[in-house]
Amino acid sequence: MCSSSTVQKREMVNPASMKQALIASARRLPGVNMFEQGHGKLDLLRAYQILNSYKPQASLSPSYVDLTECPYMWPYCSQPIYYGGMPTIVNITILNGMGVTGRIVDKPEWQPYLPHNGDNIELAFSYSSVLWPWSGYLAISISVAKKASSWEGIAQGHVVITVSSPEENGVNNAAEQFSTVKLPIKVKIIPTPPRSKRVLWDQYHNLRYPPGYFPRDNLRMKNDPLDWNGDHIHTNFRDMYQHLRSMGYFVEVLGSPFTCFDASQYGTLLMVDSEEEFFPEEISKLRRDVSNGLSLIVFSDWYNTSVMRKVKFYDENTRQWWMPDTGGANIPALNDLLSVWNMAFSDGIYEGDFTMANHDMYYASGSSIAKFPEDGAVLSQTLKDQGLEVLKQETSLVENIPVLGLYQTQTEGGGRIVLYGDSNCLDDSHRQKDCFWMLDALLQYTSYGVLPASLSHSENRQKPPTGEGTPQPERMEGNHLYRYSKVLEAHLGDPKPRPLPACPHLSWAKPLPLNETAPSNLWKHQKLLSIDLDKVALPNIRLNRPQVRPLSPGESGAWDIPGGRLL
Repeated sequence: MCSSSTVQKREMVNPASMKQALIASARRLPGVNMFEQGHGKLDLLRAYQILNSYKPQASLSPSYVDLTECPYMWPYCSQPIYYGGMPTIVNITILNGMGVTGRIVDKPEWQPYLPHNGDNIELAFSYSSVLWPWSGYLAISISVAKKASSWEGIAQGHVVITVSSPEENGVNNAAEQFSTVKLPIKVKIIPTPPRSKRVLWDQYHNLRYPPGYFPRDNLRMKNDPLDWNGDHIHTNFRDMYQHLRSMGYFVEVLGSPFTCFDASQYGTLLMVDSEEEFFPEEISKLRRDVSNGLSLIVFSDWYNTSVMRKVKFYDENTRQWWMPDTGGANIPALNDLLSVWNMAFSDGIYEGDFTMANHDMYYASGSSIAKFPEDGAVLSQTLKDQGLEVLKQETSLVENIPVLGLYQTQTEGGGRIVLYGDSNCLDDSHRQKDCFWMLDALLQYTSYGVLPASLSHSENRQKPPTGEGTPQPERMEGNHLYRYSKVLEAHLGDPKPRPLPACPHLSWAKPLPLNETAPSNLWKHQKLLSIDLDKVALPNIRLNRPQVRPLSPGESGAWDIPGGRLL
C-alpha cells in the first residue's frame, strides 16, 4: 500500500527503502524488549510521508546500542560488562537503500568519546564484504579494556561506517554514491567480580530441533514432542537466569569448546540438559580445571534406548520414520566426561513428587545416579518408574533412587562436583515446581564449600552407589547424531570426533578517540529526512489538504474512506 501511494518517488522505492521507512516510522511499545517487538508498532501514515521525502541512503537496525536501557535492550541490559568476561556480541543489520548491491568502504571505525570514558572498552568487527541484496550485517564484539578492570562507570562512543553503491541510473557506470552512518554505543562497566560469583553456562553442548529429532525432556508432555526452545538462559531458562542475577551471580555463556575458556576466572561451570558429544581434549582439560579449583554442576535428563525407539514417529512431510538422535540428555557422553571422577548416570527414567529440605519438588522424566565416589554425599527419593510405564503401561514405585550427588575432589585446592538427574525444575517450558532454592544451595556449595544442613543431614542421605552389576547406558546403534553434531563426523563404522576447532580470536579495532560529548538520549529515530517527523502534517486523502489537528473521539477520520483507494 505504501509503495503504491508514492507515485512521485516510485523509482526510489525498493525493499531496503521500504524497510527503512517502516522502521523509522514505527512507534515503540512500552515494557517490551526489542526481540519481542522489533522496532514497535507500524505507523503507515508516517511511513508514507517518509517515502514521499526519501533520499537514497544507508541505515542501521538497530540505530544505536545502549546496554544500559531496560527493558527494551533486554537481555543486554540485564548484566553490566567487566574485564575478563566473555565479549558481548551485538548483531546490526545494514540496510542499503541506494541499490541492490554495495560495499563497506575501508573498515568500520571505532571512535570512543574521551569525556565519557569510551577508551575503557574495546571493539572488534565482523561484517559483510558485499551488501547484497539490499542489506548486510555488522557484528560487534564489545569487551572491557584491562585498565578498567577495577573501574565502574558508563562508557560511550560510536562506530562509523561508510557504504558505497553504484549509481542505479547514472550515465557513468563508474559513478558511485556514498552514505555514512554512525552507531552510538553505551555500556555500563563494573569491576571484575570475584571468581566465586561468576557462573559459566555451557551452551556449546546443547542441541535442539530443528534440524535433528531431539525429544522433549518431560515425557508427560505428549503435545510438545520436540526439544525446540534452545536451552538458553535468555529463552526457556530465562527465569533461572533472572533468579541468579537477583542473587548477585554473574552468568556468562560459553559458545565454544571447553578448551576455549580460562577456568581460573570462574567459580562454577553449569551444564544443563546437554545433548552434544565431547572432544577428548575437552575431557582432559575439564579434569585439569576441576583439579585447579573449578566446580561443576550437571543437571541431566532421561536417556533410554528402548524408550527412544518407543517415541519415534512417522513424519508425513519427509515420509520417513523419525528416531531420536539422543534422549532428553546425552547420558553416554556425560558419563564419558564424568568417568574420570568415577561418576555415572543410569538409563532409568523416574518421575514423582517428593519433599527435599522442606521444599516441594517434582522429578519429571529424570535419570538416576548409577555410580558415585564413596566419600561423596548422595540423596535418594522414592519415585515412579516412568520407563516401565512408557514401555509396558505398568506402574511401579521404586525406593532409594539416587537423584542428587555432591562431591569434593581430593586434590589440594580442587573444585566440587554436583550431579542432579533432572533439569525440568529449571526449565520454563513445562516446569511444575521450580528448584531455584536448590540451585542457590548448590552454588553455595560449589563456590564456598558450604552445604546447608538441610541437605547434608537429610534423612534421605544414603551410601553412594558403586555401579557394580549395573551396565552403562550405550549409544543407540544406527543413530544419526553425527549429522547435527559439532563434535562428530561421519565415518565408516562408529562416528569419530572431528578435529578440535580453533578458539575464536578477535582483532580489536584501533580506536580513534574524540573529545566530544555524547548525545543525552540515544533513542531517536534514524534520520532519513531533514524534517521532524513529529511535526509533519500528514495529507488528508479525502479532501486533499493537511490534517491540522487530531480527531476528537467519535469524529469521522480522514482515513475512513468508504469504497475509496489510495492513488
